Amino acid sequence: MIDRDVLKISQEAVEEINAFLTDEDNPLINELWAIVERYGGPAEINRKAEEARDLDNLMARLKDAGSPYLSDVEWLIEQREQEAFVSMDEYRQKVLGEAAASTEIDEENAVTLEISALQYFPWLITEAKRAIEKRELMPGRFIRVRKMAEQVEDQGDTLAVAAAMQIVGATYVETLDTKGTDGSNVHLGGPETITGYFGGIGEPNDYALKWIDEYLHYYTEYGIRQVLNINPGTVLLGYFLHRLGVDNEFKISVFMGNDNPFSVLWTLMTARLFARPDGTTSLIGFNLSNSVDNETIRQAAVVRQALGLEEVVRFEHHIVETWKSIVRQPYNRREELLEIAAEVPNIAAKHEGGDPEVEAQMDHPSDILEYFLPKSEIVEQGLMPALERNYIEKHKSLNLTADALTRAGIGVIAAWNLHK
Repeated sequence: MIDRDVLKISQEAVEEINAFLTDEDNPLINELWAIVERYGGPAEINRKAEEARDLDNLMARLKDAGSPYLSDVEWLIEQREQEAFVSMDEYRQKVLGEAAASTEIDEENAVTLEISALQYFPWLITEAKRAIEKRELMPGRFIRVRKMAEQVEDQGDTLAVAAAMQIVGATYVETLDTKGTDGSNVHLGGPETITGYFGGIGEPNDYALKWIDEYLHYYTEYGIRQVLNINPGTVLLGYFLHRLGVDNEFKISVFMGNDNPFSVLWTLMTARLFARPDGTTSLIGFNLSNSVDNETIRQAAVVRQALGLEEVVRFEHHIVETWKSIVRQPYNRREELLEIAAEVPNIAAKHEGGDPEVEAQMDHPSDILEYFLPKSEIVEQGLMPALERNYIEKHKSLNLTADALTRAGIGVIAAWNLHK
């Protein structure tokens, strides 16, 4: 019989860790705190972020910048106020027909409808117009992977998206520029250095602290709360920052490669150790590897529940992926989602591509490497219409998932200000 007590963390070990973390001469914590102080300390940082996030302030900044996106944001407000989008009752009637009145929907296990990547604000408007016309659902969660430095110079793109997310009622995630793909990771270049990715995209050397600095810049300047996280060091720093009092949030990327219950335990254990007294943590989204099966998700859910994080940390699961450059195709996890969503709460269904049978027939199927093309190159090559079409195929796939979940009696979380 195994003596399970041998796995207990000793009080001595806990005291050693606490002593190291609270040591006034700890260079790691001192460097983090120096950056936080440079932005005014936690309370001032949160105040600036709240002000930057205020919808009236965002609209005023769009107007002052002469942004062509202002009229689209105003149009979005008008459509919301006119209740132009399909209501949940109407949507369920459309999907279920006469059975809508008698079908019980499991709202406790409602699945968040997630789309990636919303690279350009105009795509959101195209998506919204289609959703109105076709009586479709808008996502309740959007992921962005466009370079931050480029988008803030693009006619108010960052401001417009920040405003739109509040208007439609959705969470969203930005991806910071500070990471190993900018040349700081000596292993990464073009395809000839692909094995460098085996060690992860990375935040080498001093980049973990640069990542915190960049995050606090966009948090205080644009109110951006949630960002993608790809490295164990920046994950830990994200926990520390939240524990110090900054209301930051992040989601762990699929590129972290968490692909078994033990890696989930490692990640969630650390989140729990550095949670605030109220149980909250900066980890709000956890994207497991594309390789995980439903049994791994079940076991991960056991870990999450045991650590009191079931309502705090969302499991974000890829249902479809871009046709090129990330997974073997065909890749479609919709049927598996229907099974696991009936058992495990707080899951997001992430749509990164169109359905495989559609993508295979497209003249320009989706390619994750195109996320990293500069807008100037996209325009020069005349690719923007094709990339917008790729995005709309993701939207269509998302609605196929919503339809399937609804038919299975499982609720969906769409843009909550639009679909009442």
